[in-house]
Formats: sequence, C-alpha cells, structure tokens
Amino acid sequence: MSTPFTPSPQVRATLEAMNTASSRGEPFFFILDFELREGVFVPSPLGQSEPKVYFDFPSAHTLPPVGIESSLDLALAPEDYASYLGRYEIIRRGLLRGDSFLTNLTLRTPITCRVSLEQIYLASRARYRVLLPGRFVSFSPECFISIHEGEIHTHPMKGTIDASLPDAAERLRTDYKEGCEHNTIVDLMRNDLNRVATDVQIARLKYLTPLHTSRGDLLQMSSEIRGQIQAKYQGALGDLLLELLPAGSISGAPKEKTVELIRQAEDRPRGFYTGVCGYYDGVDLDTAVLIRYIEQDQSGKYYYRSGGGVTINSHPKDEYEECIQKIYIPR
Repeated sequence: MSTPFTPSPQVRATLEAMNTASSRGEPFFFILDFELREGVFVPSPLGQSEPKVYFDFPSAHTLPPVGIESSLDLALAPEDYASYLGRYEIIRRGLLRGDSFLTNLTLRTPITCRVSLEQIYLASRARYRVLLPGRFVSFSPECFISIHEGEIHTHPMKGTIDASLPDAAERLRTDYKEGCEHNTIVDLMRNDLNRVATDVQIARLKYLTPLHTSRGDLLQMSSEIRGQIQAKYQGALGDLLLELLPAGSISGAPKEKTVELIRQAEDRPRGFYTGVCGYYDGVDLDTAVLIRYIEQDQSGKYYYRSGGGVTINSHPKDEYEECIQKIYIPR
C-alpha cells in the first residue's frame, strides 16, 4: 500500500466490497473521500439500491426525481487574500525546504444559491456528475483512471486559462509554471501506474479541452498515460485503487510529504472533496476525481471547494485568483 493515509474500518470494508464484486463481475458504484475516512459502496447501482447515490457517467446514469429552476447564479463570500496568503506561505516554506515540488492548496468558499443540490446536479453539464443527497454535488471534468479490456488509463489535469484571452491555447502550452506543474504530475502518475501495470507509456501529452462555465469559458490542459494491468489486480479493484490514492493531480508530489503540508495549511479535512468515485459495469471501470464541488453542511449551508497547484515558481495572487475563477457551474 502506497497511500499516505491509513484507511478507516469503513473504507477498508468498502475496498473489500469492491474486491469481492470485481472478482465476481458484479456492477457497483463507489465513493472514497480524500483522507480515506469515509467510503460509500452501492451494489447494482442502476437498480437504485441503498444508499441513494445519483451519478451521470459516459457509460451510465441515474436521475433524482426533482425539477429544475432556471437560475444557477452563485453569490460568493471568498476567503480574503490575507488569510489565503498565510496558508500559502506554509506551502511555500515546504517547497523551499524541498519537502514538495508541487502542492495542491484549496479554498472552502461560502456560497449562496437559490437551488438545491439536486437541481444543480440536473442543470449542470460535465463528463462526470455525482450527487450524494444532503452531502455534496460534483460536476467533474477529470477522469482519475479508467480500465477497458485490461488496459488502464489515467488523465491528469493540470493547467487552466481563461479561454477569452488572446492566444489562450498557446499561452497555456508555453507557460513555464503551468508546464512544470503539469510535467510533475504526469511523472507522478506514470510512476503510480507502474505499481499496478506494465508497459506504461504517455499516450498524449498536454492536450487541451474547453470547459463551458456559468462564468465564461476555460481551457484545461491534460495528458493521458496508459498501461496493461498486472494480473493480480484484475479482480481486485479495491486493492488497485488503494495503490493509486490520493490522486496526484489534487495532492501533489511527492505524496507523503505533500499531504503533510496540506494538513498544516488547510484548516479542516477535505472529506469527499478531491476524493474519487467510480462505476464498474462488471467488465470495465471508469472513475472521476471529485472536483468542481459544492458541499452542504449539517446546518444546510453551501460551500464551494476549489484549488490549484502551488510550485516554487507560483505567484500567490495568481493562485488565489485561479481558485476563485474555478468557482462555477458548468453549462
């Protein structure tokens, strides 16, 4: 096990349920939080067994029984820059010591929205949508890993730019800081896949995809890495996931020391935010990183979670503004 977290008994039970179901070719849906403290396992998910979880993946979807309101406008009350800077400096000192080359630092922003989590789920558009009623909705563009016919793929996503800027695509591809950040995660994920697969190679490097949001269009930079799954993981998907978590794109490199920095700089556990979820249809697996994420606390208040990668070449004001820019609902 390579993860810097010790799985809770509940997460261990979730992983074992995943192993059992995958060894039998039985479909399931799962959610694992970032710290590996909480797990959700849904057998036969298209039959809507308990617990109730709704998801919309390329290969399958379920829908909650609610209507849609037209307004998805968000009113934000973001953390002030001075507070962010204090947490940023914790990360920067770690980078200067050499504890980390790249650390993902996140914000928890109070928002006011006139619609429910269910309505946001139905009205948003994304490759991966997930709703855990009363807890969170995620409309993520990022694949974590996918498995098809014994081949595993991962698509680390690092680098974002406002698509309306002149020459936005070229500026993103040639940006030194963004390039270093992206290359670090590609190298990390390639090393991660080498623990569970053979013949690991970079299939695509730095390809761009558009994101259409309620606050304007963005360009996002991704790469694709693939390999052939080792035989011992073919029917043990829980064990495979544990080897790869947390996702490198939303933790950093190297993982163990970087997670320590995250704990110091962030004032609360992330919970399901930046965790992973996935659907196994009995043959193939598709999973997503839980980003572009709105959570509901026990009092009913909403919070939008967003973040960005910090390197030694980062400028704190730019990183802060990127976190705010990522607060949107995709249309």
